[in-house]
Amino acid sequence: MDTTDTLTEPMRIKYGSVPIAALFALVALADFLIFDYAPGINLVLFAFAVCVGILLSASKRPSPLTTVFLLVFLILASAPLLEAPSLTGVVLCFGALMSVALVSARLMPGRLAGVPLVFFRFAVVVPLRLVEDCWKYHATPAKHFSFAGARQSVGLWVMPLVLAAVFVSLFAAANPLIEIALRSIDFAVLLQFLDLWRIGFWVTIAIVVWAMLQPRLKRRSARLQEGRTFMIVPTRNAPLGHASLLRSLLLFNAVFAVQTLLDLVYLWGGADLPDHMSHAEYAHRGAYPLIATALLAAGFVLLAMRRGGPGDHSALIRGLVHAWIGQNILLCLSSMLRLDLYVEVYSLTELRIAAGIWMGLVAIGLVLILLRILLNRSNEWLIAANFVSLISVLYVSAFVDFPGVIARFNVAHSQEVSHEGPPLDIYYLSTLGPSAIPALDLHIRALPQYRTDKISEAQLIRGSLVWKFEHRPRDWRSWSFRSSRLEAYLLSPAAIAR
Repeated sequence: MDTTDTLTEPMRIKYGSVPIAALFALVALADFLIFDYAPGINLVLFAFAVCVGILLSASKRPSPLTTVFLLVFLILASAPLLEAPSLTGVVLCFGALMSVALVSARLMPGRLAGVPLVFFRFAVVVPLRLVEDCWKYHATPAKHFSFAGARQSVGLWVMPLVLAAVFVSLFAAANPLIEIALRSIDFAVLLQFLDLWRIGFWVTIAIVVWAMLQPRLKRRSARLQEGRTFMIVPTRNAPLGHASLLRSLLLFNAVFAVQTLLDLVYLWGGADLPDHMSHAEYAHRGAYPLIATALLAAGFVLLAMRRGGPGDHSALIRGLVHAWIGQNILLCLSSMLRLDLYVEVYSLTELRIAAGIWMGLVAIGLVLILLRILLNRSNEWLIAANFVSLISVLYVSAFVDFPGVIARFNVAHSQEVSHEGPPLDIYYLSTLGPSAIPALDLHIRALPQYRTDKISEAQLIRGSLVWKFEHRPRDWRSWSFRSSRLEAYLLSPAAIAR
């Protein structure tokens, strides 16, 4: 749906003292909690403060029950940042603040299907809200800038400031305590607030916070009349007409059937491959291209099954689409199995975990497309359902210490521990950071005593990771559950014995 650069104007907003005071207070709090400090619990505290500011700045205060619900919702959404700071956690927390702002301003749609579009309409105006409101404020007739008025305002402060300075100097000459206090003022501390990076940080925080305190939506420029629907019915011989679509689906199902049959025989059935090819190579070559194939197929299905299209009038086309979606779901499952076989041979990495999660999301998306067709839902419903699945996966993933999981998996399935897997790539473990320390301890304990070279190498890498962890920022603002757990582990007798 098209949008323009204009904003919704459901009512004329009068900017009172509460939103402006909240803006300055939150910018000052962000400087105290976040600027020049490592991320940690400070992000959660600031998000909670922003949430309180949103609720206090609302033109119509939410009910006590709604207020409690929004605060609890914000705390739950910010919980991943308590576990450990991450980009995923920041995105989830920012989305929760957007939700609180929209609910407080009564801009949240009543249907879940409308939420993604409202979020988009809100997000696109966030960078411009503060600038636009400042421009509108100064553009009003009563607020025109006048050099004469400004000169007069400054002139009114000249005499008071000069006389105050004279009085202070006289008091300093008469009272040694005042003189000592004046001499103890460190102007270097004041000058540090003129740092360009700090000022840029203030401006960025002010832009984002003001958009939350005074939420608006980008206006829809083209609205469909209520009850009016547009139906695209191409001719029979058009590129996306009945005849072309039927031939495409017959051909696509046949091509996919070949790939599905090969996977069933060689991947799921474990049949012997040609001499020059291993199962790992067969799996690796197909994992990512097949996901791209599934995404392309999903786009084609949405186009083929659009409202008013040939799929609405042909049972044969609908049956072929259902069969093709089923083959695509099996294709995604085969891709996940390929990835699993490849990990067995070449170990686990962060990229391979991300690929597995992505494959699962694509499979869920295909199932949702099938449900959309069977239940005769709209594309808005499909977008909202995929949005919910994505948020759910991101939320759960934000609590997982993936570097620690990878390190433990690779050590447990390594040749040195299981006597079956690949040799442990200990240098890759060193790139995973301090989360790999417990897995390294397991690796060191599993090594035979005569392998002094391997033990020394592992202990050297462990020592560098421990040094890196111990020299992290230790300010209370940077605290997190994950670092606290690792610190407790390093102080435990088992770790000290290393």
